[in-house]
Amino acid sequence: MTDTTTLAPGLRAAAGADAGRPVAPSRTRWRPLGLAEVRLEGGFWGDLQELNATAMIDHVESWLERMGWAGNFDAAAEGRLPADRRGREFSDSEIYKLLEAMSWEVGRTGDAGLEERLRRLTARVAAAQEPDGYLNTMFGRPGQGARYSDLQWGHELYCYGHLIQAAVARARTAGTDDELVRVAVRAADHVCREFGPDGNPGVCGHPEIETALVELSRVTGERRYLDQARLFVERRGHGVLGDIELGAAYYQDDVPVREATVFAGHAVRALYLAAGAADVADETGDDGLLDAVVGQARTTLARRTYLTGGMGAHHEGESFGQDFELPPDRAYSETCAGIASVMLNHRLVLATGEAAHADAVERTLYNVVATSPAADGRGFYYTNTLHQRVPGREVDRDAPSPRAASSLRAPFFEVSCCPTNLTRTFASLAAYVASADDAGVQLHQYAPATVRTALGDGRTVALRVATAYPHEGRVEITADEAPADGWTLTLRVPAWAEGATVQAGGRTVAAEPGYVEVPGPAAGESVVLDLPVAARWTYADPRVDAVRGQVAVERGPVVLALESVDLGADVAGARVRTGAAPVEQDGDVLVPVTVVGHDDAAWPYAADAPAPAPEDAERLVPLVPYHAWAERGPSTMRVWVPVAG
Repeated sequence: MTDTTTLAPGLRAAAGADAGRPVAPSRTRWRPLGLAEVRLEGGFWGDLQELNATAMIDHVESWLERMGWAGNFDAAAEGRLPADRRGREFSDSEIYKLLEAMSWEVGRTGDAGLEERLRRLTARVAAAQEPDGYLNTMFGRPGQGARYSDLQWGHELYCYGHLIQAAVARARTAGTDDELVRVAVRAADHVCREFGPDGNPGVCGHPEIETALVELSRVTGERRYLDQARLFVERRGHGVLGDIELGAAYYQDDVPVREATVFAGHAVRALYLAAGAADVADETGDDGLLDAVVGQARTTLARRTYLTGGMGAHHEGESFGQDFELPPDRAYSETCAGIASVMLNHRLVLATGEAAHADAVERTLYNVVATSPAADGRGFYYTNTLHQRVPGREVDRDAPSPRAASSLRAPFFEVSCCPTNLTRTFASLAAYVASADDAGVQLHQYAPATVRTALGDGRTVALRVATAYPHEGRVEITADEAPADGWTLTLRVPAWAEGATVQAGGRTVAAEPGYVEVPGPAAGESVVLDLPVAARWTYADPRVDAVRGQVAVERGPVVLALESVDLGADVAGARVRTGAAPVEQDGDVLVPVTVVGHDDAAWPYAADAPAPAPEDAERLVPLVPYHAWAERGPSTMRVWVPVAG
């Protein structure tokens, strides 16, 4: 089509002050730092980011072509729809998530080859856009459903959300004089016309567009996108989508956002909606809306979140369970829900300054997001069980998995929202490390990194962070540049880190969990944070009846797991003794385990309490980081292990 779009006068001509920031709020307590200000330098996170750059993005791109989902845009432009369309109704969004990942990665590295691939893919998307800005390969043509005829399940607005977020990434890394940005602006303008105050009163069955519109408003300076996002948030919860078999709570249309007290329904939907509501609250100064989202998040963390940070206890509806309903063997804990939790909690730490939200980001990144990809970056978990009862089966590396349930990591899925979501997250990982305000810099996540940013009055701080975290607890922050008139360094002490210390200005002081402020070091000087990274037993609230009488092991922020590969037997019979702390030896964490035998009976219930079962000799068995389980072939696995009597 011919591009006749004129960008709004407020549209910035370059990436500008928000360069490289997936989130760029204007009113929050702390200002996030983006990829232009923070660079990962190896370590756990840096290695994941490099794996994404060298393997995951290429792998995902090849599968999107192979599945025909990228080709849907060619078919749309060439008039071959609906006959030649492939994939589910939301498959367009996977192309947009890949474009977002490419945009962040090109912005991070300047990779010329990836830039060319990004431009070619963008051109294919642009060719499918209708003159009025509508863009979707599933609806709107002869033989297809009419536009917006299925807001419950059609995902049209959801797909726009991911398109817009891809364009925001592009604008913040390459500037707004770009085809992807123009495509997204046309689409957003179309949405505002169709769904504005005098238009279609509906909302999308899958929230996502809300946060995207707020970010586009931040990029362009155009208030109408923020107003439309606010309208979508306020409309939800009033039954506008109608009821379904799973209930209106499935897509958060049963209770208005301001009245909800906890996240419910489909986990990804709930968390994306909350992120969008938080963005609206930040930009409009709506403290009541922000307080509602903060309250929902805190209650959910306290009552509906797995030890790993995973969210979503039900396979049916991919949804939250009731309070304390957290069965480890039936955990859905979708990878996308983990990413959505990271998105939301990062926003909330910026808005509130509360360390609990940064703790949630850390827990979820290490134990859900990092668990999904295989070590080679070419296989993924969609769901993340905490107890594998039967060994997984070897997967066909040349075929997509037809289902989401955990077995072994699959190369791709018939519904592959998680692999594409991971690529955009890993490409922008550095954005979660630090923030700033006029007085100083705040470090939220610990990784080898460099940080360089301006404080108030143009003063510059440049830092180097050296650490082997999470394997070791020492974090050394050295100032290469610092204001001569002083500044403040704020460090997060995780909730588990009782006994942490900070060495600054020649003094070593205790650092309680939460945020601790110290005088920022002068140029050439350092501050050292020591976190007591050691293996520890973890017990669940007794109301989590699915794991009553069981124990887990954590080391720093990393959840550990027992695998049959190390036990030499099915983990079903394992029992641990907790009389002493777990043993750390040669880099391994070992726990004393016995294996209990059982006699099969014709009926598994009896009038008398069972006699003590025979057990083998106690021995020390190594645990593995949960994020690395199933890397050695099929196994049974459990995070929560019964305590020996």
